[in-house]
Amino acid sequence: MLAILYSGAFGRAHTFWERDRAQTSWLQHAYFPWAFSLAFAALGLLIQAEPVPASVTFAARAEQLFQTNRIRFQTEKTNATAAWQFGRACFDWAEFARSDEQRERIANEGIAACRQAVALQPDWAASHYYLALNLGQLARTKSLGALKIIPEIEREFKSALELDPQFNNAAPHRSIGLLYLQAPGWPTSIGNRSKARFHLKKAVELSPEYPENRLCLIEAFLQWNEKKNFMPEVKAVEELWPRARQLFAGKAWEADWADWDKRWNLIQKTIKQKAT
Repeated sequence: MLAILYSGAFGRAHTFWERDRAQTSWLQHAYFPWAFSLAFAALGLLIQAEPVPASVTFAARAEQLFQTNRIRFQTEKTNATAAWQFGRACFDWAEFARSDEQRERIANEGIAACRQAVALQPDWAASHYYLALNLGQLARTKSLGALKIIPEIEREFKSALELDPQFNNAAPHRSIGLLYLQAPGWPTSIGNRSKARFHLKKAVELSPEYPENRLCLIEAFLQWNEKKNFMPEVKAVEELWPRARQLFAGKAWEADWADWDKRWNLIQKTIKQKAT
């Protein structure tokens, strides 16, 4: 029911493989940071191996980080940084889950770790933010049961927003905006177009160079069929794209660019279809 914050526009909030540009501002990706790249050894110098799909590469890296961070968390139970970073790794690995059962199991580990981080350091935005993201992963495994989880997701995003609105390129604004965009509206749940618009625009205002913020806002405008609003944003992205490739360059951003380019191409295709 809830694809919020994840695949596609939710980076993929996730959102997501960014690198922690600053521990306070997380995720830089860690989602969503997340940009992962994995080197594969050749099986033979005289044999040209088949190309490894990018998703396989990113998944392998996510699992590796999950295992590494889990060991650290298990041995440093009173370390809040180890706790939220394991929560981040859980979110990332859950993105590649092959079943609801696997995603639920990973998400619950992330939720427990982030609750521990919140208990140890309640004033860290990262702890609340990743708690919300892992709750979102758990919600993806539910049907109507997801609705019961949404209020807590909203509460944790709000906590992160109050503590550090610029965390991870304005991720709290971006993610809660996507939550309001995708969740069912009143009286079923908290979905609200006005709130979605405010927070998605605020994310662009605070971090205008970050492609995820621009794409999420355009996708919302397209969903609402607001041509007068999405066209100026499209022009802004056209100008931003070459510069953004320089700002967010390197292996740490490969997964993000694979996602951003795919969505940007789809946006352009959609606009052309609307024009005909």
